Amino acid sequence: MQLNLALAQIVTKLGDVQSNLEKHLGFIEQAKAQKADLVVFPELSLTGYVLQDLVATVAHKPTEDDPVFRPLLKASHDLDLVVGFVDEDSRHRFYIASAYLSGGKALHVHHKVYLPTYGLFDEGRFFAWGDSVRSFDTRFGRVGLLICEDFWHASPPYLLWLDGADIMLFSSASPGRGLTDREKLESARWVERVTKAYASMFTSFVAHSNRVGYEDGLLFWGGAVAYDPNGELIAQGPYFEEALTCAQLDLNQVRRTRARLPLLRDERTNLTLSELQRILQR
Repeated sequence: MQLNLALAQIVTKLGDVQSNLEKHLGFIEQAKAQKADLVVFPELSLTGYVLQDLVATVAHKPTEDDPVFRPLLKASHDLDLVVGFVDEDSRHRFYIASAYLSGGKALHVHHKVYLPTYGLFDEGRFFAWGDSVRSFDTRFGRVGLLICEDFWHASPPYLLWLDGADIMLFSSASPGRGLTDREKLESARWVERVTKAYASMFTSFVAHSNRVGYEDGLLFWGGAVAYDPNGELIAQGPYFEEALTCAQLDLNQVRRTRARLPLLRDERTNLTLSELQRILQR
């Protein structure tokens, strides 16, 4: 089975949800023309990143009666979508969220579980923390979503893997920071190393979609990537410009890799649980 994946690294307008929606629909049309089965957009792709006091004004629900999600849910009859948005719960707490849309429905919504408050980040002041990391079933198999800081911690990808995810879809609004000796952004180098490591360690497909453009003094670098279960690079998008990066995922590669590297079979989850309980009781 083959999955034609499209990673949409886009420029978003801060707080202008309607303009960002129109950009989504335009990229979706491009993806359809390239026979994509699934399009992954970056973190907060419908709203922009440095929202601060705008958070409550840009929140939307992934339902048919929501004017922003209605056209996206309609488009999901033709191809699956992952979009970034601000979600609001019944108690009026706001979350950085990603929704997986398919067949006119939201199959899954992930709330970002790690909110950075170091360096140039201040997400914890404006958003609530998510409290679950779950895989879910799609027509391509079992999938997991993570958002930016989530995959800078080892536990969320590990939990997705244990919960059955063979495809991990990461989205971010990662600003450029630092230069390496080879004139690559330090932040880009680290993200690429981490995603490649997870693909190799968990013998799973890992794809990352990052936004581009300037916002409130921050430069977002793009550089979408997709890795196969061997940790081999399948596709990579350009830095610093909008692009739709397409990758063909041979889903049978999961079986071939795991027959050679039975890491999942040999994982001792009870040992992990008992040692975590011991550490937490200290």
